[in-house]
Amino acid sequence: MIRSKQDLKFFLSEDLKRFDGKSPTIKDLLLHNEVWYIYHYIRHLRYVEYYKGKNKLLFLWHFFRYKHLGFKLRITIYPNTVGPGLRIYHVGDFIHVGKKVRIGKNCTLLPGVVFGNKTEREDNGYVTVGDNCYFGLGVKIFGSIKIGDNVTVGANAVVTKNIPDNAVAAGIPVKIIKMKEMP
Repeated sequence: MIRSKQDLKFFLSEDLKRFDGKSPTIKDLLLHNEVWYIYHYIRHLRYVEYYKGKNKLLFLWHFFRYKHLGFKLRITIYPNTVGPGLRIYHVGDFIHVGKKVRIGKNCTLLPGVVFGNKTEREDNGYVTVGDNCYFGLGVKIFGSIKIGDNVTVGANAVVTKNIPDNAVAAGIPVKIIKMKEMP
């Protein structure tokens, strides 16, 4: 959660590190490279998180840009749900991170990742994701799930149960494939 200018600078610098420390250039904008749009979507998301309740004019400006880029990229990430170091590699399929999701630092999302409900009615449970997690193409997470730190979820997996720390999981429904060896 971004509360101060220092928090904002920290989140922006951690997000930039995931882009190899280089922000996209004007050339990327002119050539319509997706990295420019993704970077600026994440950047405006961070400013929306910071200016909410502080400065209405700046909040509205960043909110408009965040929503515009979200529609263009087909990405919906609610403010204050994702920790610093977010990385989205590509656009294509829809990405949705709902209001009741809490994701730790250095998370990687590929196209098609959806955090959703088990039923059509909104449930009161939270999805909690640890630090340094990687979600492959088309991963769906349903219900009140807890995913540990350093977890890799393979492409097209459907997560309906908790996943422990340092696991590689895949399948429909998801199964633990192996445990990562940590040094």
